[in-house]
Amino acid sequence: MKNHSYLYYILFISLCGFQIKSEKPNIILIYADDLGIGLLGHEGQEIISTPNIDRLAKEGMRFERAYSNMLCAPARASLITGLHDSHQDGFDINAGGLYKAADESNYLEIESQINQNLKPIPENQVFLGQVAKEMGYKTAQIGKLEWGFSATDYQMKRHGWDYYLGYLDHVRAHGFYPNFLFENGKMVYYEGNTYQNAAKSHEPETAEAYKERWNRVGKQVYSQDIFMQSALNFIESNQDKQFFLYFPTQLPHGPVAIPSVHPDFANDPRLTQIEKEYASMVKLLDDNVGQILEKLEELGLDENTIVIFTADNGHEIYYGQKGRTLKPYTNMKTGVRFDDFESKYYSELAGDIFNGNGGRAGMKRSNLEGGINVPLIARWPNHIKPGATSHRLTANYDLLATIADLVGYQQQLETDGVSFSEELKGFGAGSENHDFVVYSSFIGPTLITDDGWKIRTYLPENAFELYNLNDDPREENNLAAKYPEKLLELKDKLLKACDGDFENGHYNN
Repeated sequence: MKNHSYLYYILFISLCGFQIKSEKPNIILIYADDLGIGLLGHEGQEIISTPNIDRLAKEGMRFERAYSNMLCAPARASLITGLHDSHQDGFDINAGGLYKAADESNYLEIESQINQNLKPIPENQVFLGQVAKEMGYKTAQIGKLEWGFSATDYQMKRHGWDYYLGYLDHVRAHGFYPNFLFENGKMVYYEGNTYQNAAKSHEPETAEAYKERWNRVGKQVYSQDIFMQSALNFIESNQDKQFFLYFPTQLPHGPVAIPSVHPDFANDPRLTQIEKEYASMVKLLDDNVGQILEKLEELGLDENTIVIFTADNGHEIYYGQKGRTLKPYTNMKTGVRFDDFESKYYSELAGDIFNGNGGRAGMKRSNLEGGINVPLIARWPNHIKPGATSHRLTANYDLLATIADLVGYQQQLETDGVSFSEELKGFGAGSENHDFVVYSSFIGPTLITDDGWKIRTYLPENAFELYNLNDDPREENNLAAKYPEKLLELKDKLLKACDGDFENGHYNN
């Protein structure tokens, strides 16, 4: 009789609309663009407050040793394939700007040409969206760009996205007022936006650049607002399903463009006008994170949704101005350009008021820590201990394996990554960890070990440097001469990781 009563009770609550929570969480992956780790409040940022991203860290887990690629295209490819970017068979990536002259009469032809120029995608290759889709998740990619510098509808669907909205073009994504975007294989036009290049603004800051930037003619609809509304709509329309939302934002990638300066900075005497606008872009990103958390709470999805926040690469200067921070990166004291070999970039030498790389050496495009050490935060109420800090060595190419575990994907994965899902589920760090992670750069590859050693190359000079990041996070003391055996050990590991040729980790477009 008790068993029958229990069954009737379960039937009753089901009919009344109550939901029994699934063990598999909804997943939202927020992928910031060029967000240096030093721009976040909980990482020491003193000018820009980021309370919502800080909330993720306060209520979730912050990964101290998280790495990604030094540039957007390889970073996004590593993310969705689970492979590092220094293999002999590199990622098959097209040039950007192919949709600059696209319209209804030719965009299908452009897509066809892109697909013909790329190698066929192997049938057995598995992608980030695909692992969730095959486990019954509703999947979406909303935002800047998912693959390479120009992507196609075929690629987006093959990668596993049920729905997508974005530019499909890296060059057009440098503007924030698109006259069109691509939505599920079709061009969607935005009335009031008249610029074919999405109204890309100019660098460096000058009186003429300022005037052009704030001329509002033909700039009615801001792209991040479009993406944000689409993301919230996707969450709401799929609240009764399991969903995976991949949200690669444009923010705070430049050139600088923002509809209005945030009140936090309007009267800040420390900042120039262009710096106020850039800070407002970071602030808007933080506001967007808050909107997502608010929507999850409103719909009762908060406890069964894991929110992962990270970035594609290190900090970049988009607010260069004569007499201030300069780009190309220049030592303001000596007037010498940084080469990240004989002269390394540091914020205090470059005059970066935001210290966007958090005191690290180097910036985007570099294999120094400022180029590849990125924020990684995960929040999952009642699973992740609030305020937790993970010291595990983590790569962006771990996310494929991690999300595959979270959604219950059981098929074989060919990946360089390791899953950290056990740590997210509250079961400790897990048994499998990286011995090392490896990344390419414009000056050559680098390798960081689990115990804190780092070998970095400067292939134009055939140079190999050795650092111990535990004692020297700013990479100021090259230990190659002091520890030649350790240098040879890591050089051998790096060579094997690069499939026998260091040039495989020497990136070029």
